[in-house]
Amino acid sequence: MIALADKISKSFGAQTLYTGATLQLNAGERWALVGPNGAGKTTLLKILMGEESADEGSVSFARDATIGYLEQETRISADTTALQEVIDSAYELKQTGYLLTELERKISVEDDERERDALLERYGHARERFERLGGYEIEARARAILGGLGFPVSDFDKAASEFSGGWQMRIALAKLLLRHPDLLLLDEPTNHLDFESVLWFEQFLSSYDGSVLIVSHDRAFMDACVTHVASLENRMLVTYTGTYSSYLRQREDNLEQLKAKRAAQERDIAHMEVFIDRFRYKPTKAKQVQERIRRVEKIRGELVILPEQNKRVRFSFPAPPRTGDSVVSLEQVSKSYGDNLVYEDVDLTLYRGDHVALIGPNGSGKSTLMKLIAKRIEPTSGRVEYGQNVSCAYYAQHQLENLDAANTVLGEIDTVAPGWTGAEERRLLGAFLFHGDAVEKHVGVLSGGERARLALAKMLVSPDPLLLLDEPTNHLDIDSVDILERALGEFDGTIVLISHDEHLIRSIATKIIDVRDHTVTLYDGDYEYYRFKRAQLEAGPAPSEPVRGDEGAASCNRSEAAGSANRSAGGGRNIKTREQRRLEAEERQRHARASKQTRHRLKTVEAALEPAQKRYDELMQLMAAEELYNDSKRFDACMAEYTALSKKIELLEAEWLELSEALENIP
Repeated sequence: MIALADKISKSFGAQTLYTGATLQLNAGERWALVGPNGAGKTTLLKILMGEESADEGSVSFARDATIGYLEQETRISADTTALQEVIDSAYELKQTGYLLTELERKISVEDDERERDALLERYGHARERFERLGGYEIEARARAILGGLGFPVSDFDKAASEFSGGWQMRIALAKLLLRHPDLLLLDEPTNHLDFESVLWFEQFLSSYDGSVLIVSHDRAFMDACVTHVASLENRMLVTYTGTYSSYLRQREDNLEQLKAKRAAQERDIAHMEVFIDRFRYKPTKAKQVQERIRRVEKIRGELVILPEQNKRVRFSFPAPPRTGDSVVSLEQVSKSYGDNLVYEDVDLTLYRGDHVALIGPNGSGKSTLMKLIAKRIEPTSGRVEYGQNVSCAYYAQHQLENLDAANTVLGEIDTVAPGWTGAEERRLLGAFLFHGDAVEKHVGVLSGGERARLALAKMLVSPDPLLLLDEPTNHLDIDSVDILERALGEFDGTIVLISHDEHLIRSIATKIIDVRDHTVTLYDGDYEYYRFKRAQLEAGPAPSEPVRGDEGAASCNRSEAAGSANRSAGGGRNIKTREQRRLEAEERQRHARASKQTRHRLKTVEAALEPAQKRYDELMQLMAAEELYNDSKRFDACMAEYTALSKKIELLEAEWLELSEALENIP
């Protein structure tokens, strides 16, 4: 055991966050701490760190256990280099090094054999810890961690204070990872990482020998590295074993069991109350009535309390103005900053309805490409052209200058939502975590995360046909990410997205643009297709096969070596190949088959529902009759049939609804 939070209770005024919360963290366990916004996740991390006090309960740690905590925001003002800042953070290692030196001195002058043995034992433990913390290769480890988190080698000697806020968060994370504490507490650690840094971080955590507790909205990240989930729900802390996806399944199964038990209890109460009401004043039935009254009181005392369910907000953003087929074209675009070439001779066209994710290592030029498409910066050469009726909305967390500090949150939304009712505006703001009185807060007092969420909500009230989104899910909780994900998936316009959230990319992207090594490559398929083609490229061609241009991955850079192959593969203009047309035809056939199968199943369900509901009504009439209660065998048979039929109807109705929605969504 590394840490134990035992029977923790915490309230803020009249709001109770949790009572009796218990969590034991052991070596080698990686926990995700999840729950709706405002449930108290960050508060629990601070209680573990000793920065907040619990109302009740206690926190204890193993002897000599070390703790590291990564907050959502941090600032570094030191003038030391990024590399030295990371190395200097390993103070436990330095202390252990000083201890080793002191023990060596004492051992060399100690004459008493028993004292010397005790010193040697302490020295062995200290040396083991020094080696585990990487004392003999500290600089190499610091360099490896900085590189894994996306820092180019050329930035290792840059002053830490000169980096932007996002990069300073990475330095803070690197310091924490180098220290290698026994307990690692991480609050949204992937917010400032790019996609490839997240993949490296997943691998790092997967082999971490201490205990890890993570608060994150990134579902794919949690699936990749956690072994347990602690869920704050219904003002309690409930623990689960397995990945985040496994937790979702277990929670749903548990909820279904609770619902079934509650429904059975309510049916028992209803049936007995029918008997009680019918025979309450008949002297001959007094004994049976009193017996049923006692049973009803007993069941009410044991009634299952169902957890509070978060309201499932479904929000569809208004359709954007219709544009021409071609939305934006880059022709012979090159971009350099002084002697630093980002890319050159890029040809790329995006079409109406494309949902594109930009992927690539940090510093490769993803944000630069998005700014070029947004016309926020000018290309060094070449041109960027919008299609007919195209306007662009660009979202980046550090570009929130369009918010009026004097407005309230509701007033700021009102400036872009003419004709909306107050209820509609509050519903939208609720999707972005502004609830109750929070909509009356002035923009000037909002935190950076709150301003980012408001800017995103404001942009999506009346969306432009071209949406450019740079890390839109930072500062959202999982429920809000779900709302945004569904809305973007249904968006008819064109989306260009930069995100480290693999789940979002899998759900949204229909095309991938890979930016790396001064080239821009279009993959005309979803994320799985991109992963498949990248694996092929990294493996290289078979020895007996010639190298050929890939039909689905077209480089958008023209170069003498690759130009003809890339143009034959579709270039940057997305000309469809025979293989792509064949795949599209197969997709249409698949949708047709799915539609046929769904309609057939829907008819089957409807045919089963009608007689089931008819029999249900008959049983209800039977159970209202006095003679049924005098025949115990018949009563038991009716009750068994009623219970089974109720469950069957519930399942059939749920399937009918699911099939009906599926038919509506099939193209």
